[in-house]
Amino acid sequence: MSSSLDRLKALSGKLEEKLSVKESLFDDEFVEQHTIATNAVNKNLNPQNNNNAIQNSEDRTYNMQRLIKLFNELEINEKCPVFDDIFSYKAMNLAGIGLKDDDFGEVRAGKYIQIIAISYEANNDGEKKKAKNISLGYFGKGEGLDLSKKHNIIEFILRWRYEKGFQNIDNYKHLLEKLQTVSSNISANS
Repeated sequence: MSSSLDRLKALSGKLEEKLSVKESLFDDEFVEQHTIATNAVNKNLNPQNNNNAIQNSEDRTYNMQRLIKLFNELEINEKCPVFDDIFSYKAMNLAGIGLKDDDFGEVRAGKYIQIIAISYEANNDGEKKKAKNISLGYFGKGEGLDLSKKHNIIEFILRWRYEKGFQNIDNYKHLLEKLQTVSSNISANS
């Protein structure tokens, strides 16, 4: 568990560095008014810390508000009418714009911009799972993409991944609580 936290801390640090370098990609005034400043996020990942839990709750609430707004602004609701259904996808990627450290926010020359959701469905034998890519948004050639639209597309992907991470944490908390209950029952019966 601590190695996962260490990896999260390291990735968070790398993301902060990259975001500070790439800030010039977007209108600074827009970023200041409509996004969570990375240096304002509580970096103490100790789950026992009440302030951290409150901050996470506030961040998550704000993240969902922005995600819903972007869901409608980017017209993803046309492909996925029910907002909560976007979390049934296993992953979400962006075609045509880099999201890695070395090319974050860069439009790839000659590429089309799409938000791609990935789901898995069982094959005919019912055992193997087959990945299925679903386009949730098509935005044309990257060269003609408006800067604010580009920002919104990237923000949507990152905020979706952020919420999906919280949902995974909630699932593991539930499973650990279940394990604790089983352990308590075993101890009581021994």
